[in-house]
Formats: sequence, structure tokens, C-alpha cells
Amino acid sequence: MGPRTAPLLPLLLALLGRPDPGRAEGCNLQPVTTELPITLSYATGTVSRGCVSRSSLGSGHEVHILSIEWSKVPAVPLTVSVTPRASGCTRPAVLVLLCARCSSTITSPCSDLLLHTDAHLSPGTTFTPSLEVPTATSEKQLLAWAQHTYGGVTSYSKLQDPRSIHLRLGEETSSPQDCNPQDHFNATSYLESEVFFHGVKGCSRGDSQGMGAAHIIRLQPEPSLPVTEVNLAVSCPERPVSNQILILQSPANLTWSLSVNSCHIQFLVSGNYKIATMFSQLLPGKVLPDTEEGLIAKAFEKNYSVIASYSVIPTSTHVSLEIQEHAEAGRRAPATPTAPAPTIDSLPNVLLLMLQPWKCTDETMEIIIARSHLEPIKDVVNITLRDISCQAEKNATHFMLKTPLSHCGTSLEGRGHANNELILNLAKGTALRSVRVAFQCNIPRELFLRLFPTAAFEAPQTELEVNKEAFVQASMRWEDHPSDLQLKECWLVAPGREPVLLMQGGEARGKGVAVLEGPPSTRGRKIWRFSFTYTVPEGRHVPFSATLKCKAGLQNNTIFEKVLEVTVKDGWRLPNNRGLGLAAVLGITFGAFLIGALLTAGLWYIYSHTRPISKLQPVSSTAPASESSSTNHSIGSTQSTPCSTSSMA
Repeated sequence: MGPRTAPLLPLLLALLGRPDPGRAEGCNLQPVTTELPITLSYATGTVSRGCVSRSSLGSGHEVHILSIEWSKVPAVPLTVSVTPRASGCTRPAVLVLLCARCSSTITSPCSDLLLHTDAHLSPGTTFTPSLEVPTATSEKQLLAWAQHTYGGVTSYSKLQDPRSIHLRLGEETSSPQDCNPQDHFNATSYLESEVFFHGVKGCSRGDSQGMGAAHIIRLQPEPSLPVTEVNLAVSCPERPVSNQILILQSPANLTWSLSVNSCHIQFLVSGNYKIATMFSQLLPGKVLPDTEEGLIAKAFEKNYSVIASYSVIPTSTHVSLEIQEHAEAGRRAPATPTAPAPTIDSLPNVLLLMLQPWKCTDETMEIIIARSHLEPIKDVVNITLRDISCQAEKNATHFMLKTPLSHCGTSLEGRGHANNELILNLAKGTALRSVRVAFQCNIPRELFLRLFPTAAFEAPQTELEVNKEAFVQASMRWEDHPSDLQLKECWLVAPGREPVLLMQGGEARGKGVAVLEGPPSTRGRKIWRFSFTYTVPEGRHVPFSATLKCKAGLQNNTIFEKVLEVTVKDGWRLPNNRGLGLAAVLGITFGAFLIGALLTAGLWYIYSHTRPISKLQPVSSTAPASESSSTNHSIGSTQSTPCSTSSMA
């Protein structure tokens, strides 16, 4: 009976979803030390070190400290959003952001937020820092500085490789009296971050004939975090890559919600899953191994001989995976290369391609390079693009350049990329030497919103004036099937007001809204334009901010949403003035002047019509002596008769 049962073993293992671990031999996972084949990030409320306290309750501010550390120089700016409590921005707050090796975009509806930071602030930041950066060199000194300067610390968080941070303001009386940092601190009550995962591993089987590449994500259970659904956003390169599979392993009771963007990839999922961009019906998953060797063997069983990426992350509600074009580079087992030291000629290429200081939208390219990052190159006089007339502006700290994608020799031949060259002019003695660095700038596949004050659509702004026509442009690059991309709807939302529908289905919906003809679409870029006038009913309060929200979508129900935060400006209200408006001040001034003028005119009229008439008649200068001596008689004989007159004669 033994010989008859032996062939059943592989079949039984396959049915149970537990491949023979022996099949994983020949593929030893090693850290990927070259360019990562994926970009993986996940949402978490846990920080590497942190604490909260109520020590700031008795002070004039609540104080939040964010200390950032990086495994490698970040390729994208750190996004920090600070939101107030439900009652609004009622209490002054202080944010201390220590992020010396990064650029950051900081946004908050609280205009009175005080900011200490050593990060380079990106253009999207809603305000600029005006306070000095603490010189503390340790965690203890930093907390002591905050305690001495502001009288308390509300929260302290140390984060590793964050992509974005959402900080919620507020203080709790139930917090400890003092802020004593702890490792792996649960900061969910006030903070949520999206962090990069850099511990990617990979391997390949050199003796295998399979040509496919596998990406494996394994979720570690988090008992303290009752997660039942994981939202995974997957994006792939514009150029289709050959034969890839994504293996997702998690506890069996967990549901995966997959949002897939232009990916031709197979899935192997444990538990139930759904593809949100196509349909919401739950699909049954497979029973997958819960070990490293078992998952690798499962990939080999499916004829995928390359483990392009293997990642183990905590269970999270949101995970983002971007598969890069070079993902197939993992066909060779990763090893620590002994790369030659950069030469003088190759150093600019190595440095700039590592920094990647370029950023593109659907119509512009922006390059910001800190001078401190160029110190290894030495003597950089100026920087231009391929068209040397496009020269970067420079100050004491940075080189900066912003240009439309249609200028400066930029080519859009690649799908979703803008190609150009950075030309660094270096001083070498009395002569100049030029070094060229070719680069590709990724054009995000997202919806862009811009607000303009005039129909010329020249200078975008984030200020919306009441009772004045404003002009909106929504645009997006979609080179696959541009005709399928449509502007679904646009809303204007203000705090305490009903949302106003501006556009729906390409037609104007609100009062005062007009659809405008946009420029012709080029290279897969679609542009929609419309105008509207924001009015506030008489007697109603004018909000200080509003949100413009638009959605574009494809015929397959793929939706792209964009939000633009704007400040509302009342033409009769002074900026940042919550007292009397300009109209009230002018009215009071004019009323006071008018009342004064009328009073002056009335007094003059009364004076001119009531003074004595005798002053208008001549008075004799010589009077008879008898009159002066007989005053009583004259007064007593005011009426004379003819007889008395003749007797006097």
C-alpha cells in the first residue's frame, strides 16, 4: 500500500495549498540593494517612539513635535496635514517638524498655527515658518526645550520613513502628566501616517525555465488593531511588463479590496477579495502558506521563477504598491555589488539621479535643488535645462526652476514621462566645464485642479473672491483612450453651508456657472474649463475657506478625484480682520462727516436769523443835554402830542 499512496502526497499538498518547501531551495531571499522593483507604503498609527501628556493644558498653546528619520534620501516631498478638533481652530497650536533631509508640504486650515521646522517647504505649503528651529541634539533636550519655551508638550512622535502624516489637534485630560517617550508607541488617537517599507527582499532560481516574476506581500497579524478589510492600491508602469503575479497572504478572515490602475497582472490572494475598480462582488481566495519558504514555493509552482519582491508588513487598513518598470531586474538574485567609486565626471549623475529633484504636473516641470546637496560636486556656477536659455534661479540655499512641459527642450515621447537634461556648469580654474545629466520626470496620472482670477488662465491662485467671476481648469493626462475620460462633477463646499453643485456630466448646474471652451487636447491631455460666481446671501456670514472638489472618470467607472483648498476673500473685508468690515468703517466715517456738516449749517442758519436788528440801524453820536439829564422823563414820555411839542419849542 505504501507504493500506491506515495504519489498522493504532492496532490494532497497542492489541494491544501501548502507546497513542498523543498521546491523553494535554490532561492535564498536577500535584501535588494539596487533600485527597488516596487514602492510599498502602508498606513499606520504606530510610531517608532512617542508619548502624549496633559502638561500643555495650563499653557497658552498645545505643542506637537514630529521628529523624522530616513533610511534613504526621500524621492518625494513629505506631506503633513494638520486638522483642528471638531470645534475648529479655537486654541493656538505649535508644530515642531524636524526633517533636515527632506522637503515637505504642510497644510492646515488653522492660520494661527506656529511652525518650527528645518525642512525645505514645497510650494503647496499654506504658510511659512517664522520661528527658530530648536538646537536640541537629543530627544531629552528637545522635550526640555519645548517644556521651557511653551510650558508643556501635548504629543511627541518619532517616525521612520514617512510618506505622509495626518496630525489631529487636541488635548486630553486623561493623558499622563508628563510626556515620557516609549518604543512602538500607539499614536492612533492623534496621528496617522503612511510610511515607506524599505526592507524588500528578492531572489531567483537560476535553473528554472519559468520567465515570470512574482511580488509577494505578507501581512503580519496585529491583535491590537482589529482590521477586517485592507484597501490595496496597485499601480503599474505605463509600458506593460511581461508575465507577473501578485501574491497577497494574510489571515483568512481578512478581506482585500483591490484598486488596480492599468495593471496586467495576475493575483493570488488568501481570504476573500474584490476588485473595487471593476466590481464590488467578493471573490473567494485561496488557502496560502503562512511561511516564507511556502510562499516562494507557491510562486515557483505557478512557473514564476523570479521573486522580484518579498515584503512583510504589519496589517494595515491602507496599503499602496507601485510596481516599477525595472521590476524584472530581479531575475538575478540580489547581491551586494562592489560598485566603483564615482568619478568626478560620474558624480553629478549619481547624485542627481539619487536626489531626483524634479517634479512634474500635467503641464509644468519644477526642479528644486538644495545647494547643500551639491557640496560633493563643488563649484556649481549655474544650472540649465537642455535649452540653455532656461536657467535656474539661485539664492543662498537653492537652485530653482519651473517651466511648462512644452518649453526648454522637454520631450514627451515616453508614456507618462517628460524627458530633459540638467546641465551643470562647473568652475574649473578660469574656465567653465559642463556636465549633462539626462533624466525622466514622471507625470502623475491624476486629476489637476487650478483656479484663475481671469479668463486668460495664466496665473493660478488659491483665493476665491465673493461676487466676482472665478475660472476653473481641470486637466489630466490619459494616453490610453483620452476620449473615454470625462469630467463627472464639481462641487464647492464651504464650512456650515450646503454643498453647491457646479458641474455634472459636462454641463453647468449651478446659478452663474458657464462652461467654457478649452484649448485643444494634445498628447493625451484633456482640459475642461468653466467659470462661476460665488455669492453669499445678504446678512449671511462669509466663510474664510472653501473646498473645490472635482471628479473625472472612465467608462469602466474608474474615478479620479481632486480637492483644491481655497481661501474666500470678501471685497469689503480687510484680510484677516474678524471685526468691522470695510463697508461698515466707510459708512460710519461718512455718516459722522454728514452729521457734522448738517450741525454746522444749522447753527449758522440760527445765528444769522436771530441776531438784534438795532445793530443794523445807524445811532446818533450827539445827544441833547436834556436827554442825558432827563433819562427817566424820556423813558416815561415815549409818546408826544402836538401841544407838548410846541411848548418845548
